[in-house]
Amino acid sequence: MKKMGFSFALLPAMLLGIAGCTTTGSGIGVARSGTTTATFVWKSSGARSGIMTAKLSTGATYAGPFFQITSETTIEELTPLWTGWGDRWRWRGWTYWGPSQSTLTHYSGRVLANLTGADGQMRCHFRLMRPSAGMAGGGQGRCQLPGGTIIDATFPPT
Repeated sequence: MKKMGFSFALLPAMLLGIAGCTTTGSGIGVARSGTTTATFVWKSSGARSGIMTAKLSTGATYAGPFFQITSETTIEELTPLWTGWGDRWRWRGWTYWGPSQSTLTHYSGRVLANLTGADGQMRCHFRLMRPSAGMAGGGQGRCQLPGGTIIDATFPPT
């Protein structure tokens, strides 16, 4: 019987590869009016956050952070979400959109994103199909463009 050898010299490289894993995925969206479509790409290097890019059929591109809200999430972690939205009157019907405890309660188990484009901010919220898997588990939700247009988005599991 022949023994298989293991090179311990490879162990650090393998561990580094595991520790540095990133997860990526994509999704699609359509404006409720049917006039605009979107292609989403996301990349997560941590368990609960990452970067998302949305490319619209109009040629506009938006990119920025996304965060999965869990029982461990703090308001301070979500500070990038409020950039560009000003006072409450600019939140246009997005209840609980702001730096408060009610945001954490209302959106628990969901993903929030604030993407920046040349003409302003695109904000999104998604309900995850499998919250324990994060964005990789798939989900659906909506995004709002600076002019108020709503895009319904779907992310298949990866």
